[in-house]
Amino acid sequence: MESNITETTLHLSDLCCATEEQLIRQKLERKRGVHGLEFDVINRRLRVKHETALSDILQSLNEIGFKAEPVASDKPSGLHHRPVSMLLVSTVASGSLLLMGGIFSWLGSPEILSTGAFILSIVVGGWNIALKALKAVRNRSLDMNFLMALAAIGAIAIGEYAEGAAVIFLFALSLLLESMSVDRSQRAIQSLMKLSPLTARIRRNAVETEVSVEEVAIGETVIIRPGERIPLDGTVQHGSSTIDESSLTGESIPVPKQPGSHVFAGTFNQRGALEVVTTHRSTDSTLARIVHLIEEAQRKKAPSQSFIESFARYYTPAVFLLAIGIALAPPLLYAQPFGDWFYRALVLLVIACPCALVISTPVTIVSALTNAARRGILVKGGKYLELLARVRSVALDKTGTLTQGKPRVTDIVPLNSLSPRELLRIAAALELKSEHHLAGAFLEKIQEEGVTVDDIPIDQFTSMTGRGVRGIIGSASYLAGNHQLIEEMGLCSPDLETIFSRLEAEGKTVVALARDTEVLGVMGIVDPLRSESQKAIQELHALGVENITMLTGDNRGTAEALAKQVNLHETKAELLPDQKLAVISDLQRRYGVVAMVGDGINDAPALASADIGIAMGGVGSDTALETADVVLMNDDLSKLPYSITLGKRALRIIKQNIVVALLTKAVFLMLGVFGMTSLWLAILADDGATLVVILNSLRLLKHKELYSGTPPLGQP
Repeated sequence: MESNITETTLHLSDLCCATEEQLIRQKLERKRGVHGLEFDVINRRLRVKHETALSDILQSLNEIGFKAEPVASDKPSGLHHRPVSMLLVSTVASGSLLLMGGIFSWLGSPEILSTGAFILSIVVGGWNIALKALKAVRNRSLDMNFLMALAAIGAIAIGEYAEGAAVIFLFALSLLLESMSVDRSQRAIQSLMKLSPLTARIRRNAVETEVSVEEVAIGETVIIRPGERIPLDGTVQHGSSTIDESSLTGESIPVPKQPGSHVFAGTFNQRGALEVVTTHRSTDSTLARIVHLIEEAQRKKAPSQSFIESFARYYTPAVFLLAIGIALAPPLLYAQPFGDWFYRALVLLVIACPCALVISTPVTIVSALTNAARRGILVKGGKYLELLARVRSVALDKTGTLTQGKPRVTDIVPLNSLSPRELLRIAAALELKSEHHLAGAFLEKIQEEGVTVDDIPIDQFTSMTGRGVRGIIGSASYLAGNHQLIEEMGLCSPDLETIFSRLEAEGKTVVALARDTEVLGVMGIVDPLRSESQKAIQELHALGVENITMLTGDNRGTAEALAKQVNLHETKAELLPDQKLAVISDLQRRYGVVAMVGDGINDAPALASADIGIAMGGVGSDTALETADVVLMNDDLSKLPYSITLGKRALRIIKQNIVVALLTKAVFLMLGVFGMTSLWLAILADDGATLVVILNSLRLLKHKELYSGTPPLGQP
């Protein structure tokens, strides 16, 4: 019987932290017909895979205090904002009443005034906390709301009204700070979507009209004037201009556009007027897909985040049990004063609050993901960010990664009576029937020379992967192939080897044209090195990457000449696509975490088998956006060391946050057990740790250049 599993995305306006995530998990995972839950706390979203009716899920969430509404899974979350106003009002009111009670006590006013102010402070600041605590108890969950409510009730029970009010106010303040930090992280992501205009000027029935971008269909003509942002992805039909694509690629140098060029939503038209035929709807633009993928990445938790959440799940009940032991054991076993030990137990309950701990990772991850996206680097999740920090080996494809991917024919060497022009004509006719990247070099060369190949009929065309092509022209068999193929065919000679060696030493790819058993000539093709390749490799060395290997199907001589220019550790040449997988496996065995950098299409198997697949040139490339773990949006290899540095910084900040949170807990646990601290100092310390963690994490949003040319010392 075929199951009918539905996937629904819900927006929960009250979802704020991992503790509430656990409450929802406990409620829904026990429910029959629920098959999976994925949380995006930053955007307050929950994705549910379920067979049971959606109304049952909404009812279950309502029972534990969460109002949920279905949203489109591919719709960016920019329309939803956390309503912090009520939390802000209640926190300010609670703090004001706490201050008022303190003033009454200091002035020596009647005790009823100060006590009344403190109790009102607890009620105003803690009513929502108490409701959540009650729902947690009903679902057998010891969350932080329960701990704080219990601490406040205990303080009231022993007459410590001021401390109870301080606990509630400071806890409410920490929730407010956490909510504001979550909003800050979300706004950073939403700012990307705001780059795209809400309206577009289109031509319908020869009349220009301005409509909402959602109303524009594929194939309509959009008019874009100088100084305007482009509202939708499309192809230029009329006009020419330069476009600032830094919103997608992080590259500030304008890109020239003319008829036939692709343009993207959110980019800035600088000079000329353009008429653009739309190729995507607004919800499917490159910018919208990038924002959607960033939000999807937040559901893919980093290993450190999963560990911290698991740790907090066991840590909180453990401290709660310890608090019960502290409250009961000394009075029962050693006749100690109950009040003193009960107070110490309340301090432990406050210290048990895991706010700083659970927020230590997600805000850091989101800040780093947003930082990367602003600079044209799309990282698909915290897992890959942490893996970038641990990269020990980088495998690089040659064509289109280290080189520009724009080969051109530079040498034509005839070896018999054929003229260079006729040699080029026959070789081009064969190559242009293939899908190999060298075909573009031959096409460019024949256009430059004014050569035509339409009059050369080719029969029985065959492509030999990684070696060359073959076909019948007239009654003769022709092949155009690389050095390796010519050797396999037994057609090499000392003179031919000399020519091959000379061209390969110059870093050129060699294509030989043969007829039957005779080599007619040799052509040298150069694919220029990217201008940033040498510096990028130098920076990878400085970052401590132990091994940098080039993988290519090109001949060994050409590959080694290029590798020498950029100072690589290893060169693996003459590889077929499946042989690259074996190289990746060997690198993983020797070094551990391996990143593979390629074009996202031809290198798909190697990208998939590496620990991190990094695709070059994701702008407009559906394949790269969907399949790679990291996408460098503008073909800029210098973004690779930047990405690794970003991963190292993020991991270092996560570790700093965890140390701050755990050290604060450890110190105040000890002080609490020995009666050397108070309730309000304990919660103040926890609030302080939370604030430090948040501010430390948000630093990643502000960094403009993470790599300055001086490598960070040591490992992250």
